[in-house]
Amino acid sequence: MSVLITGGAGFIGANFVLDWVAHSDEKIVNLDKLTYAGNLESLASLKNNPQHVFVHGDIGDVALLPKLLAEHKPRAVLNFAAESHVDRSIHGPGEFIETNIVGTFRLLESVRGYWHGLSAEAQTQFRFLHVSTDEVYGSLAPQDPALQLWPFALPREAHTAHDCQCLGGQAFAGVWRWHASP
Repeated sequence: MSVLITGGAGFIGANFVLDWVAHSDEKIVNLDKLTYAGNLESLASLKNNPQHVFVHGDIGDVALLPKLLAEHKPRAVLNFAAESHVDRSIHGPGEFIETNIVGTFRLLESVRGYWHGLSAEAQTQFRFLHVSTDEVYGSLAPQDPALQLWPFALPREAHTAHDCQCLGGQAFAGVWRWHASP
């Protein structure tokens, strides 16, 4: 068994990967595009660890994703991949749309195709987790729970292209269905 994580060389993703390897024997396949936010040095301690498989690639790569899924057969996919710096979204929103909306959509489609090939039991146990940021929903108040799942809510404040693009990917992930009908 394995899990596939995207964006695992970013700040949050890398910390998740390190924690996973420290507390689990399960293999983790780490797909990261290594943009300005990715830093392989964060994962240097795992360089020769067979439990961690690093793949340099993009969540929008429709040729790579099915190959990774077929080869590693993950029981779960965790999507940390995102363009997330607000200032960069103001000056170059296209990259944000490509990753946060189009990339998330392509990842979901690839995973759905993989999921359809699983046994009924494996389908029931399979999980897809889409991780978002406080920049989409705003900061938590002291009384707010740290984990909020449903219902899907609009951001408290959407002021930039970045906010809208993250919300787009979040919306896809929040409503995507794995059933066979279109």
